[in-house]
Amino acid sequence: MSTYAVVDPSTGETYQQFPPLSDADLEVKVDRAEQAYSVWGRGSSVAERAALLARVAELYTERRDELAGIIGREMGKPIAQALGEVDFAAAIYGYYAEQAEAFLADEPVELAWGEGTAVVRRAPLGVLLGVMPWNYPYYQVARFAAPNLMLGNTIVLKHAAQCPESAAAIEKIFADAGYPAGAYENLYATYDQVDRVIADPRVAGVSVTGSERVGAHLAGLAGQNLKKVVLELGGSDPFILLSTDDLDAAVQAALAVRFYENAGQLCCGAKRFIVVDELYDAFLQKMTAALAQLSPGDPAAEETVLGPVSSTAAAEHLEEQLRRALEGGAKVAHGGTREGAFFAPTVLVDISPENEAAKEEFFGPFAHLYRVSSEEEAIAVANDTPYGLGSYLFTTDPEQAQRVADRIDAGMVYINLVGAEEPGLPFGGVKRSGFGRELGRFGVDEFVNRKLIRIANQSH
Repeated sequence: MSTYAVVDPSTGETYQQFPPLSDADLEVKVDRAEQAYSVWGRGSSVAERAALLARVAELYTERRDELAGIIGREMGKPIAQALGEVDFAAAIYGYYAEQAEAFLADEPVELAWGEGTAVVRRAPLGVLLGVMPWNYPYYQVARFAAPNLMLGNTIVLKHAAQCPESAAAIEKIFADAGYPAGAYENLYATYDQVDRVIADPRVAGVSVTGSERVGAHLAGLAGQNLKKVVLELGGSDPFILLSTDDLDAAVQAALAVRFYENAGQLCCGAKRFIVVDELYDAFLQKMTAALAQLSPGDPAAEETVLGPVSSTAAAEHLEEQLRRALEGGAKVAHGGTREGAFFAPTVLVDISPENEAAKEEFFGPFAHLYRVSSEEEAIAVANDTPYGLGSYLFTTDPEQAQRVADRIDAGMVYINLVGAEEPGLPFGGVKRSGFGRELGRFGVDEFVNRKLIRIANQSH
C-alpha cells in the first residue's frame, strides 16, 4: 500500500499526510476521465486544446516559487534546481501549445494505385494511466501529460507516494487553466488500485516511469489486457572520454551530469565514466579535487548544489550497494560516507566486470571510473550493461564521434556536451531502460490513433 506523505529528507520531518483514495472515489475519477474524453477529448478543436496548454505553461511560470518549494520539501531538491525543473515543465507545455497545429495536421499519403486522396489523421485513444516517480515531480508528468492532452486523451495519474503535495498542485493547475473535470485526475492510489485501473476497459494505455521491477509488473498487466504501454526505466549511462583539447572542461561536464543535478538521482545522468588510458589519471585527480570542495548542504539555500538523496532509506540502500561493491574488489577514490539522507559525493575505481556494481544503477552521487586502452574497449565497456538509456561521448575526432555513436547501445547519444535536453528532442531508451519515446513529435505518436482516411475522386 502507498502511504502518501511529505517527509523532508534533510530533516526527517513529516509535513503532511494525504489519505489514500477509496475504491468508490477511484471509480468516480476513472468514470469522470472517460466522460471528459467522450465530450472534450473528441469534441474540442486543436486550437482550443493548444490554448489550454499555453495557460498551463503560464501558471507554472506564475507559481514557480511555490512549486519549487514543494518539491524541496518532498524530495530534497536544491532550490535553484527546483526552479529549473519548474521552468522546464513550463517550456514543455508551451512547446506543445505552439506545435499543436503542425503536429496534428493531416499527413497526406501518396497513392500508388487508384485515384482520390489518402491522409493519416491523428486522433486520441482515450483515458491514459500515468505512473510517475519522485525524482522530477513536474518534469516527468509534463513529458507524459502535455502531448497527450494536446491530442485529446485524458489522464488519470498516480504520482509517487512521497510527492502528494506536488501531485495536488499539478491537478490544481490543470483545473485553474480551464480544463474540464476529468481531463486530468490525480490518484492517491494503492498498488492494487493501479493494477485494477490497468485492467479497466475504459483505460486505453499506460505510461510508466520508474524502476525495472515496477515497469515489468505494470507492463505485464498492460500486455494481458492488450493495452499500449510506454516504459522509461533505469539507466547506467556511460560518459566516454576518448580525447579532448580541454580536460578541465571535460571534467566539469562530467561533474555537471553526475553530481550537480538532483544529487545524482536522474535516470539519464552519466554514472560510468570510461576514460582512455592517457587521460585517466589526470581526469581522476581533477574530478576528486573538485569533489573535495563539494559538500551536501541545505536544499533551501540558494548556493546549495548537492542536497540529500530522497530519503534515509535511499541513502541506506546506496550504502549497502557500496558495501557490496567494495566486497567485490572496488576501491573508494573519494567519499563513501553518509549522514542521514546526505551522502558524500563518491568515486569508485577498480570495478571489475564480475563485480555486481558494474551492472547496477547507483541512484545517487556516485561515479564509477573505468580505464580503457582503445576506442574498441571503450565501446565494449559502455555496452556491458543491461541498460540503454542515454550516453555521453567526448572526442576531438568528428569521424570517431559518428562511428562510436552508431555503436553505443542507447536511446540517446550526446557528443561533446551535457545538459542539452529540449522539449523537442525525443527521450527514451532500449534494453532494460524501457521502450517508447517521450517529447518532440515522437511523444505525440505513442498514444494516438493514426487513422487512415481514404477518399475517392468526386464525380461531377
